[in-house]
Amino acid sequence: MTSRKVFAVIGEMFTTFGSAVAASRAVEAGRKPRADDLSRLGMDPAVFNRIGRF
Repeated sequence: MTSRKVFAVIGEMFTTFGSAVAASRAVEAGRKPRADDLSRLGMDPAVFNRIGRF
């Protein structure tokens, strides 16, 4: 693995972690997470919008 690939993987990990933090903070605050954050986490934003409160 070249050093460029290593840095790309590390950057992708930080991006994914940042999206997870942003989405969880939005949900905790009672707001809808951004669609791009949900997509980065592998969730379909349209399906996420159909989730109701318990």
